Formats: sequence, C-alpha cells, structure tokens
Amino acid sequence: MTDIPVFLFTGFLDSGKTTFIQSVLSDPGFNKGQRILVLQCEEGEEELDPSEFASSDNVFIETVLDQKKLTEALLDRLTNKYDAEQVVVEYNGMWLLTDFFQILPREWVIAGETMFADSTTFLQYNANMRQLVFNKLNTAEMIVFNRVPKSMDRMELHKIVRGANRQAQIVYSDENGKAEYDEIVDPLPFDVNAPVIEIEDKDYALFYVDLMENTKTYVNKTVSLNVMALSEKGMPRKTFAVGRQLMQCCVEDIQFAGLACLYDHPEQICSKRWYKVEAKVIERFTSLYGKKGPVLVLSSIRPSSEPEEPVATFY
Repeated sequence: MTDIPVFLFTGFLDSGKTTFIQSVLSDPGFNKGQRILVLQCEEGEEELDPSEFASSDNVFIETVLDQKKLTEALLDRLTNKYDAEQVVVEYNGMWLLTDFFQILPREWVIAGETMFADSTTFLQYNANMRQLVFNKLNTAEMIVFNRVPKSMDRMELHKIVRGANRQAQIVYSDENGKAEYDEIVDPLPFDVNAPVIEIEDKDYALFYVDLMENTKTYVNKTVSLNVMALSEKGMPRKTFAVGRQLMQCCVEDIQFAGLACLYDHPEQICSKRWYKVEAKVIERFTSLYGKKGPVLVLSSIRPSSEPEEPVATFY
C-alpha cells in the first residue's frame, strides 16, 4: 500500500486558508501534474480558481460541509474515485481535529499541518472557544497569523501559541502580506543558574515541561517548589511522586503532571497533601515514567498550604 501525503490546513473561517491553498496549487513546484484531491470542509468568501492552477486537469475538488458525512468510508471512496496521489484538506475550524485524525484511511499520512488565524479575531476566538483553538494549535507545525497590524503586541499571540505548542514555527503576515518569522526568545520566569532554582506556583507548568524536555539542563541542580504529594502502593522503593494538576486547554484535559521523588522515608508522606520541597535533580530510569527521566532527590520537605490556583496552566 502506497502512502498518500496529506497537506492539512486548519483555522477558522476567513483566516486565509483558501487563499493559501490557491497559491499552493498555482505553484508548479507543488502542483506538478500528480493527481490531487482537494477536500474543502467549509465555504468562505474566497473560492478556488482552477484556471489559475499550475495544472488543473489533475486537481479534483470535493466539498463536505456536514461533519457526519466525513467518514473513513467516504475518504476511501474519494481516494479510489480520483486515484489520488496527494490530498489537500481545508478543515472546518468549528470541528475538532481529533475527529479527523480518527477517520484517516491507513494510507493517508499527514505530510504537513498549518494553522491560519486572523490576528484581529484570534484573541476573541481564544477567549470564547479555547478548546477549538488549542485543538488546532496543539499539532500544527506552523501557525500563520494574517492581517497583523503594526501596532499589535505580538507577544500576546506568541504566548498563546507557546502554551499549546512549543515546537511550531510562527509567522506574522501584515496587512500588505509581508511575512516575518517569530524570533521571540522565550525567557524562563526563573533562573536555572541560581544556587537554588525557585519555582513559583504560577510557573509550575512551564517548569514541568522544560524539565521534561531539557532534563540535562537541570541535572545536579537544586530546585525548590510547592507541590502535592502522591504516595501509593506499588511505587518503587523509597519513591513517591510530587507535582500538580495541569490543564493545557480545558477542564476535560486536566491531569496530574508528576515527578518521581526519592526519599528515605516515603511512608511519612501523606498522599494528596501539599509540601514545600527542595531537591537535587538527577536523571535515571524509573518505572513511574516507564523510561529515563528527571528524578528529584529530596533534601528537605515541610508541609505547606494549597496554592490559590491549585491547577497549573500555561496562560
């Protein structure tokens, strides 16, 4: 079975998806005559103009506006109907991407995923439809903000993206279509070179992700933080977990973001109680992760109070 590359374009209505797809299909570097299925899942003001495509006889446009009709069986039928060698998808911004991923035919392989957003409406969407916004940001390889006013504070857009996706490239396109890559350096809100790295309650989410992604930066350094303890049967000897509930998007995705902690007397720890801990970071395998990862070697622990915001977030 031959893999069929899928180029996925997401974002809300009138964010610039159709315009970009038009430019892609008009580019002979992309549209070289291979059989391309274009699947459009919403209708906006802009329409594709096949007369401007680099090659048009090989491009087959299908529109599916009812999500219930978007099934794996339909995608299989369209693939076979057009003998598609490549697929371009303009996905409906009001549909969850996870639903689409669940119906992908086995030979459909995501080759690129780009999210588009109108900067003048993005903050409003994020405030009122956070789950839908996060769902698109989370897996995108590139986020393109269109119609960015010169006076707009890009940092606000940057922070929202980085709260959902730390790897994606960010592009800002102004009212004239001039594009610039995001070059904002994400400063950590704590000093990783301090004798003791103090983690404030509001910074736990960033600390946890950075520690997991850049463990070697923290090895043999001392950290101090306020955490909830979890001590349960079946944990490795002299080990318990510390951490906080973490919410990336919405209440439904809250989960415990825990760290393995070594202590000679874990039986003294009350599970689900809050503690102020100070510990040295090492890296080793632990069954709590099922792989090698950061482990805190406890040097001090004392009871503390629950933070005002017990659930950690990125925003």
